[in-house]
Amino acid sequence: MGKRKRSQKVSNTSIAKSAPQKLSVGGCYEGEKLSGLLEKLEKEIELANISKGDMLPDKIWFKQQFSIGVNDVTRVLERMPSHEAEQGADEPPSVHASPKLPLVKLQAVLVASDCNPKWLTKHLPGLASSKGVPVISVRDNKGGSLRLGELVKLKTALAIGVKVFL
Repeated sequence: MGKRKRSQKVSNTSIAKSAPQKLSVGGCYEGEKLSGLLEKLEKEIELANISKGDMLPDKIWFKQQFSIGVNDVTRVLERMPSHEAEQGADEPPSVHASPKLPLVKLQAVLVASDCNPKWLTKHLPGLASSKGVPVISVRDNKGGSLRLGELVKLKTALAIGVKVFL
């Protein structure tokens, strides 16, 4: 009886690996679809970087536009108001929200889904969905973290959040 359950579990995981599935919060990009997305993002980043008014160094400009790394993305998501609180605007702001810090929200979160160990990014989809932020999962043979790192001119990045300032 135990062997049957194991064989059923194995067959379910092999089906899940063969056909990419949409995540409940966003999508999983790999292959040519991933290359197309990253090329579009790189072009938009270059255009925005060229059109910036002040002459900031690239490193500072990237920090202003993106939340880079699992810790930084988690920190920004935790400071954001919950998705339910935004819909009911009658509620007072959270006690944890600091009045000194500008409210920073994330438009989307890019996560390298093929990182090792997996628990490094396991909490991000749930946290992002509670805040109403879509998650885009990135998977690549070369390594999703390497591809995300290239996007922000770093060696690797397990998670990148696109910021919106309010």
